[in-house]
Amino acid sequence: MATKVFQLSLCIFLFFLVLPLSSQAIPSKPKDEKTSPFEFIKQFQGCHKGEKVKGLDQLKMYLEHFGYLNARHSQDQTDANDDDFDDLLESAIKTYQLNYHLKATGTLDAQTVSKMMAPRCGIPDIINGTSSMRVGKKRHHHHHNTLYTVSHYSFFHGNLRWSPSQTHLTYGFLPDTIPQAITAVARAFNKWASATHFTFSQTQDYGNANMKISFHRRDHGDGHPFEGPGGTLAHAWAPRDGRFHYDAEESWSVGAVPGSFDLETVALHEIGHLLGLDHSSVERAIMFPTIFSGVTKGLHGDDIQGIKVLYNV
Repeated sequence: MATKVFQLSLCIFLFFLVLPLSSQAIPSKPKDEKTSPFEFIKQFQGCHKGEKVKGLDQLKMYLEHFGYLNARHSQDQTDANDDDFDDLLESAIKTYQLNYHLKATGTLDAQTVSKMMAPRCGIPDIINGTSSMRVGKKRHHHHHNTLYTVSHYSFFHGNLRWSPSQTHLTYGFLPDTIPQAITAVARAFNKWASATHFTFSQTQDYGNANMKISFHRRDHGDGHPFEGPGGTLAHAWAPRDGRFHYDAEESWSVGAVPGSFDLETVALHEIGHLLGLDHSSVERAIMFPTIFSGVTKGLHGDDIQGIKVLYNV
């Protein structure tokens, strides 16, 4: 069936302005309808400092997971994980709001709650207490004027990157990876190659590949379990680890399909991590942490500038 669709697409290619190529959802096993793992945050809309709300400790765990709260800060308190909306929680929410261009009230308003519930990458926004999502300036010389613009890309702590001699990197897939994912990831690598000094090639030698791509469910042995449909969609490690995991329980697609996540868009984001980029606060950047269903997204100038600065090219 997929082959027939592809052949049909080739036939109508010349008329793509009138009839765009159709996107396709990846057939998956039927799964029980369930709410997103982040759905619980909705109940806290309107909460603010000074309140005690049952279940707020779950929100603290969410913020801790994504780097906004440090559990060690509260170890001196009698209740390390409690339901009190305290100063630390207010401060964490303000930082989150600043990163996502929301009004930094420290209150769980509707926009903040909506953003927190959005599907996203599993990599924390703040690592080792360091966030560069909102800082940094780059200088442009335009004629005789110097223009300053804020850059929002960021790197992992220690500016982790591949060595200067490693400009060609290989990638491999676990056996039985669906063909649609392999071709989608290959397209993503090609886009990064055309925008950077890197070249990439697929290898069948998964064990020795520089970057290893695979699909997993729930707890899969790396210390970062997926939560099921919704929530975190994928995660990848900084150089030179090379691991990139998709959540196999998500509804995946090739292209923009309502209710599904585009394999290539998510791959573009996670490859950014594999190359050394952390999250960006530019919403149009591929390295922005949240990724919605039914949309596709490409590389942005912020992403490309980040790689060039990181590798000094």
